[in-house]
Amino acid sequence: MKKIIKKYWWILPLVLVMGIAGFVAWAEMAAPPMPEAVAALETDSKIQVTTEPWLVFTPQNVKPTTGLIFYPGGRVDPRAYAPMARAIAEQGYLVVIVPMPLNLAVFSPAKAVQVIRAYPEIQNWVIGGHSLGGSMAANYASMNPQLVEGLALLASYPASSDNLSSSNLPVVSIFGTNDGLATAEKIDNSHFLLPKNVTWVGIQGGNHAQFGYYGPQSGDNPATITRDEQQKAVVEAILELMNKLDN
Repeated sequence: MKKIIKKYWWILPLVLVMGIAGFVAWAEMAAPPMPEAVAALETDSKIQVTTEPWLVFTPQNVKPTTGLIFYPGGRVDPRAYAPMARAIAEQGYLVVIVPMPLNLAVFSPAKAVQVIRAYPEIQNWVIGGHSLGGSMAANYASMNPQLVEGLALLASYPASSDNLSSSNLPVVSIFGTNDGLATAEKIDNSHFLLPKNVTWVGIQGGNHAQFGYYGPQSGDNPATITRDEQQKAVVEAILELMNKLDN
């Protein structure tokens, strides 16, 4: 047996390297943005858009003092959330979408620190995200309560290790009733992890993929409302939270 192990010792490292390479390839195959999302990245007279190192949407004619840091869903191109970000920025808020290593926010949940340092003029920060991105936004809020004033969860909920139930942090939890991944049951089971003053926004007929502009998603259910209708409800819910902080 020892002779066999000695002769073929190189197989285990090879298998490990192949496994890592396969995982990286899988993670890098992010769902691409739809044309509507790409169009939302254009600078115009209302919104200035920059794409490095983050996707930043800055109102042209006002100096925002409240901002949103947004973490994308797992294996979703961050550009897919550009229409939502632009709609919020048009109401006078700074919005920063943070790309993640290997398109998975779990690998860098503290990236918001860099954003906050880059914009000292922003007095109030809301952090949010979609799906896995929302869970990691909740992790950041749990670990850095002094740095954020609000949390927006889109088809998402905190991990059990990030219990926010004793916090006074304003939270909005937005979910679709047709979501096949972050199901209504899973959202309901997350109640005990969130503050008592959380605002629950159920979008009738909304699903998981329509929280962004990246097409259908495996395991999801069909939506019975349009993507634009779902996006409008999402933007309104986030703006309600941000308006409260801004005032």
